[in-house]
Amino acid sequence: MNDKALKVLEFDKIKEQLKKYTATSAAKDLINELEPYSNAYEVREHLEETREAFQLLIKKGSPPFEGMYDVREGIIKAEKGFSLLPVQLLRIANLLRCARRFKEYISHKEEEESFRVIEDISEGLVPIKKLEDDIFNAILGEDEISDRASAALYNIRRSLSDKTSSIKSKVNSLVRSYAQYLQESIYTVRGERYVLPVKVEYKGAVPGLVHDQSSSGATLFIEPMSLVDLNNEIKELKLKEKAEIERILQELSRKVYDNIDIVKNNANILWKLDFIFAKAKYAGSIDGICPKVNENGHFNIFKAKHPLIDPKVVVANDIYLREGITSLVITGPNTGGKTVTLKTVGLLHIMAMSGLMIPAGEGSEISFFKEIFADIGDEQSIEQSLSTFSSHMTNIVKIIDNADEKSLALFDELGAGTDPTEGAALAVSILENLRKRGTKLIATTHYSELKAYALKTDGVENASVEFDVGTLRPTYKLLIGVPGKSNAFEISKRLGLPDYIIDDARKGISEETLKFEDLIQSLQDKNIKAQKYQMEAENAREEAIKLKEKYNEKLDKFQNIREKAILEAQREAKRIVKEAKEEADKILKDIRELERMGYSSDVRQKLEENRKKLKEKLDNVEEAMYKREDEGQGLDKVYEGQEVYLTKFNTKAIVLTLPDNKGDVQVQAGIMKITVNIKDLRESGTNKDEKKKNKKREINLNLRQVSSSVDLRGMDSEEALYTADKYLDDAYLGGLGEVTIIHGKGSGVLRKAINDMLKKHPHVKSYRLGEYGEGGSGVTVVELK
Repeated sequence: MNDKALKVLEFDKIKEQLKKYTATSAAKDLINELEPYSNAYEVREHLEETREAFQLLIKKGSPPFEGMYDVREGIIKAEKGFSLLPVQLLRIANLLRCARRFKEYISHKEEEESFRVIEDISEGLVPIKKLEDDIFNAILGEDEISDRASAALYNIRRSLSDKTSSIKSKVNSLVRSYAQYLQESIYTVRGERYVLPVKVEYKGAVPGLVHDQSSSGATLFIEPMSLVDLNNEIKELKLKEKAEIERILQELSRKVYDNIDIVKNNANILWKLDFIFAKAKYAGSIDGICPKVNENGHFNIFKAKHPLIDPKVVVANDIYLREGITSLVITGPNTGGKTVTLKTVGLLHIMAMSGLMIPAGEGSEISFFKEIFADIGDEQSIEQSLSTFSSHMTNIVKIIDNADEKSLALFDELGAGTDPTEGAALAVSILENLRKRGTKLIATTHYSELKAYALKTDGVENASVEFDVGTLRPTYKLLIGVPGKSNAFEISKRLGLPDYIIDDARKGISEETLKFEDLIQSLQDKNIKAQKYQMEAENAREEAIKLKEKYNEKLDKFQNIREKAILEAQREAKRIVKEAKEEADKILKDIRELERMGYSSDVRQKLEENRKKLKEKLDNVEEAMYKREDEGQGLDKVYEGQEVYLTKFNTKAIVLTLPDNKGDVQVQAGIMKITVNIKDLRESGTNKDEKKKNKKREINLNLRQVSSSVDLRGMDSEEALYTADKYLDDAYLGGLGEVTIIHGKGSGVLRKAINDMLKKHPHVKSYRLGEYGEGGSGVTVVELK
């Protein structure tokens, strides 16, 4: 990609914003090197890694990059065998900890969503827990070595502490003894040796070694002879301590050297992950989406926004170059948004081709271009003696020399800066030449000749930026398919120019030109209405799709809950049958033992008969559990509005349609409309006593299995919502009246998500935060219907 386009389209500003979201300077260096990738495969892969990181941020929160630094200098020193400083070792340990924690962060259960690209990248991370622990155990801070670093260091520091206590006691005694000769009744330290501040006139009264003199000369700092040996011992211990610390640092540095390849590899991967998650965080800040990527030169970007314009004021536009169209000619007033449209198209393509999500609507699609050329802005150069026209023409010459069918060219005010007639003719010639070679291009202009060129040329489409004549302000809305009207007469009239002057001006324009302008106005009005209706239709369609997905999801959950309940009931029944058999066998065994001790054979015969009956009964119960029970009478035909029993879901339903040729019927069960076969329908009438008995048995069964509370702490929002929804279904089936959902206090995000779900949950009658003694705001108490 040519540097001029990147500069003109301000990609460097995007990279500066991106740097704010990195944790290391190494990731910032990767951002400095970022530019559009050279093929569509790389573009898709890097967009996917950004999308995956964005999803991880939503589902799992920020990655564990706390304490991660740029340790390239430390790694280079370790690689050469140098001894590292404590701060360098500590940062390498932090790096290793981040690598280990990221492996845990990216891991997931088999049934959970996978993140292919990021998992492949993090596959190369190798935790070295032993080295990590060795460094953290030995180094407490950037300049602090732990006593536990070695036994020798512990003993040295213990001796040093004892000696220090002794010398402090001794020197305090000397302060009291020589108090009359001292400048102040305190001791001090000079050159790591304890000394007394003696008045210069009494230097002979305190025998010892002079270490220093005050700036005024009135005080001498003397080390009393009785402290010399103790000071020497402390000095010796400190030298030993220093030597031991150096040995510990050398040993840890050697361990880093022994694992240098793993450390370097982990560092490179983590810096790349830091860069990837910075892209994801930036995407969140601009409300970005991951666009589709094609290679056919056509694009369709919905609700495109320029990322460098304040989100509160930027106008979103649908910008597209549909199939069969190679050129787009945009007309409209000054300051109407034409240049911003050009820059938005170019910058969003550059961002997407660099692996960045773009501020646009879902479903947007960009095209991969080998080159993007941009001739935008007033580049008049006094130093090079170039006028505005000359400067633009210099850029255009370069574009014509290099553009091909794999290029996108952006021209702002093509042909401007010279005679209008010549400029318009030149602009048409440039556009036609590039169109014939297949270059995709967008050009802005004021020339009516270019509007006519676009109308009569295949593959060229008009567009305009809307202008509100009533307010004399541009709306910045892009209208594709409609050339812009000049509005000069209307604007002049609104500003107070007399009608007779405007009428005279109209006489100077051909009738065909006036009709053409009126046609443009009519097309513009119709296009605005069409776009409005299209937007409303799209919104309705999106809402319908969301509702369908929501009810399909509820249906899947309902089926899963039902199947699980049946399996749990079968397991419970099997357990009861097994216990009953074991109990019966135990009783018979005891009675045989009694018989052996004196019971008659008649008793034994009766017992055996009873045992057989009991066994047959229990076997029948067990066998029945594996057979499907058909409740009610089967149906051969149904009528609309008929109440039937739906055996698949163990619920009643209302028939909405008659059976088709396959026997499929649409029924409504609660809020769900589903299609089932008539074979699955039964008459709704069921023996009331039997229903009551079955319901009571089911409720009693569930009461034994369902807890009165569920703990969601430690879960992400998605997992917590799923768990809470399933728990409420189980509690409802179990007949519980009031349950407690434990979500913790924390930041309140989980509590809010749970409360939003409870507002719409069909089993919930009311809910409230816990009171004192119930868990306070860390729990929500739910009353079930």
